[in-house]
Amino acid sequence: MTLCIAITAYGMANDEPILGFNSAYLLLGVTLILLERWMPYEKTWLENDGQTFANIAHTLLNKGMVQAAAAVTTLIIVVDVVEPEAGALWPTDWPQWAQIVLGLLIAEFGFYWAHRLAHEVPWLWPFHAVHHSVTRLWVINTGRFHFVDTALSVALSQPLLYLAGAPVEVFMWVGGITAFSGLLTHTNVVMRAGWLNYVFNTPELHRWHHSKVVEEGNTNYGEVLMVYDLLFGTWFLPDRRPPAGIGISEEMPASFAGQLAHPFRTLSAMRRERAAANVIAGD
Repeated sequence: MTLCIAITAYGMANDEPILGFNSAYLLLGVTLILLERWMPYEKTWLENDGQTFANIAHTLLNKGMVQAAAAVTTLIIVVDVVEPEAGALWPTDWPQWAQIVLGLLIAEFGFYWAHRLAHEVPWLWPFHAVHHSVTRLWVINTGRFHFVDTALSVALSQPLLYLAGAPVEVFMWVGGITAFSGLLTHTNVVMRAGWLNYVFNTPELHRWHHSKVVEEGNTNYGEVLMVYDLLFGTWFLPDRRPPAGIGISEEMPASFAGQLAHPFRTLSAMRRERAAANVIAGD
């Protein structure tokens, strides 16, 4: 993470932020893939689950496109609306590192509640279940998200930064650090974070989040920081090994197209069941 931040900072300092971020992201991804083979946390997670194409398709066509749209929107809003009013709320006189930390804290509040609602609101869960349907954790399924799920996360986090008057650079840093954190938390590599588990989302924490046991899975909602999990009582790290058998209890289509359609079909079935129950209750 430190090296990725340094590479990104170098790119931004030389007016090449996209090149800096992409170089760091690629370096981190390749490094973790190699480490997964060399020092895997769960050896059974090295086995092919037949989902590599679907994982990559979700990453590029769902999460990637929604985030790209959000980035363009951010540039338009911040440059045309926020920056002319800069100074009203945002502490522009702070050191950049402090502004980045503040940006992470603000965005994390939205990330936390978007993630928690996706688990606890019945009609949102089918979209988030696409991500949780994986039966192994590794770098390639980091971005496996339904576009509705990604849109909810963006919708609850980005406007908070707009309202706070954050500059473009803070948006870029929040996006970059969040992306690096995603790779790290999903990697199948032996890591011990120690006290950092109380500060950042780590592989040790996130493996519990993917547990099939509802009480274990409905924890550790933080995207990068764990401050709101600690504050709202959802931080979870027991003194035992998390289950290797992860996933969801319901069925999920194997194909990418089927996974896109599955949440909508599930919601349609839920509506039919409610309608049938209302008819029976009326009788």
